[in-house]
Amino acid sequence: MDVDPAVQRGKERITNQEQTKISFASRAASQFGDEVKRRVHEYFESNRLSTKANAAMIAKTVIMVVITFGSYGLILSGLFGPWTMLGLAMLMGVGTAGLGFCVAHDALHGAYSSRPWVNRMLGYTFDVMGANGYMWKLTHNVIHHTYTNIHGIDDDLEASPFLRLSPEAPLKPVHRYQHIYGFAAYTLSTLSWVFMKDYRQFLKRPLGPFLNPVHPKSEVAMLFVMKAVYYTYTLVIPLLVLPIPWWQFVIGYLAMHATAGIILGVVFQLAHVVEPTEHPVPDEQGRIEHAWMIHQMETTANFAEQNPAISWYVGGLNHQIEHHLFPKVCSIHYPKISKIVREVAAKYGVPYHHHDTLWEAIRSHYRMLKWLGNPTESAPMAKA
Repeated sequence: MDVDPAVQRGKERITNQEQTKISFASRAASQFGDEVKRRVHEYFESNRLSTKANAAMIAKTVIMVVITFGSYGLILSGLFGPWTMLGLAMLMGVGTAGLGFCVAHDALHGAYSSRPWVNRMLGYTFDVMGANGYMWKLTHNVIHHTYTNIHGIDDDLEASPFLRLSPEAPLKPVHRYQHIYGFAAYTLSTLSWVFMKDYRQFLKRPLGPFLNPVHPKSEVAMLFVMKAVYYTYTLVIPLLVLPIPWWQFVIGYLAMHATAGIILGVVFQLAHVVEPTEHPVPDEQGRIEHAWMIHQMETTANFAEQNPAISWYVGGLNHQIEHHLFPKVCSIHYPKISKIVREVAAKYGVPYHHHDTLWEAIRSHYRMLKWLGNPTESAPMAKA
């Protein structure tokens, strides 16, 4: 298994590491994995390119920071009417999602820079936006990237008790309607994140494969410190400064979160809960049939790969396959190396799931939500 070094570092930070045992087929069984890694390495070597951020990535980072905090500054000025303020709140939501996609995500994977301190500092943008970088690295970098789409282990499949995102999850009567309310639920995702999700995950037992994790005290302290910073600048300061009724502020605050939430929620779901990604089940010994890199190909999908605007904004996360195979490579490079991955996958008969457009991917996710909530119906079989 080709494990991201961040995975091992993440595990080392947790004490009481009694784990659910899940294993993958030997790495030697994956000729695909060996060749795709070699060819991607050759691409960077022959073109004398760093695998980390380039000038275009840095420029995008600056733009996202300006959109997010420029909007915030204009809101605090109080110089605009209610409708303009509402628009600025939504624009701040667009920037917040973009910062998550384009800056924090790469930095927390150690993919933004070859200098650890740069990744660490940029990774704090995640905390500044109200989420917790440590818990994200644990649940996303370590758990999700290692055990993708494995029910009971991959924490990303447990976004809400009102959403059934795996055919192995318990079916509740309410799930029958999840294709109707699912997208509306995504608008609440960041609001839930900053007020509930991180606290709940620090207390959660088990957490993915870790049966009884004990988190570093310094990270628990950082959780409360950075949450206080976020609540102060997004709630306390605006309520003290803005010359508007409190209810207008609440509308703007909810609009900002709804905008960021629907963007983040949808994009991340389009990577794994679409046709025809798989949800492998370990055998009685906890073994997964294929090698880890093949597992990633089976459980992951791309979308709108030929759309440069989407690729720019979502930080290459529409190239989720390349991200899962090469999480330490900056997302700015994914459109280029995707051609290599696709060619090698075709050579070895390995699936390369994708949807040509964003709308196709959204419709596919809708059909999956409907089927997962009504599994007695025929399984969706759309081309991907």
